[in-house]
Amino acid sequence: MYNLQGIISKGTNNALIQFERFGQIANNLSNVNTTGYKKVTFEQILKEDGYLTGAVRTDHSQGSIRITSNPYDVAIDGPGFIPVVSPSGEVQYTRDGAFKQGKNGYLTTSDGWLVGEGIQIPTNCFKFEIKPNGDVFAYAEKGDKPEKIGNIPLVRFDNPDGMESADMNRLVATADAGEGRLIKNHDCFKQNNLERANVSIYQSATDLLRLNASMLASMQMLKLADTMYNKSINIREG
Repeated sequence: MYNLQGIISKGTNNALIQFERFGQIANNLSNVNTTGYKKVTFEQILKEDGYLTGAVRTDHSQGSIRITSNPYDVAIDGPGFIPVVSPSGEVQYTRDGAFKQGKNGYLTTSDGWLVGEGIQIPTNCFKFEIKPNGDVFAYAEKGDKPEKIGNIPLVRFDNPDGMESADMNRLVATADAGEGRLIKNHDCFKQNNLERANVSIYQSATDLLRLNASMLASMQMLKLADTMYNKSINIREG
């Protein structure tokens, strides 16, 4: 009976680990169209005693770049995050460069957080330009000399896995992430572009199918062990 209880305990643990992995894959698929989203990987580790354990990590590999032709859009083609500031002064970080001209002409996220220290785009300017190094220039009229109005900063962390997820595809810096450092002399920004999520629909669907088969096998083993356990109880009581 002890062995059957052990099988049930092990099977329950392993099934829960598989369900957690299933949830992570499903979450990746639900964010396949989220700008700058980084997929979460769930590594299953089989211990010597037969119990599964799992380690959750974020894959910070580069997503592909797509052209939008929207001057407020900016993709990061390289490492790092853009700091954004809430109306209350809280600083978070993002790779989602789908910006807009917000209140008083400032460049903001879709929900109104300031980009960097605040970049005010003149409402009547002919056009504005975001250089690869983050410098932002405004042209008052066609043919006029551009005026620098700010810079979009790019910050890098030693351990981005240590950052915590927040709302609206943003991240919060933590002690585990290390100190954020400003990246200088880079050419990572691409105006009129956005970074796609680094999620492969094909790979995720394949992983789900394989995991589903494994989960079914685990549930069948649990059902069999439970039946045998109940029979052993009935025999002892009989």
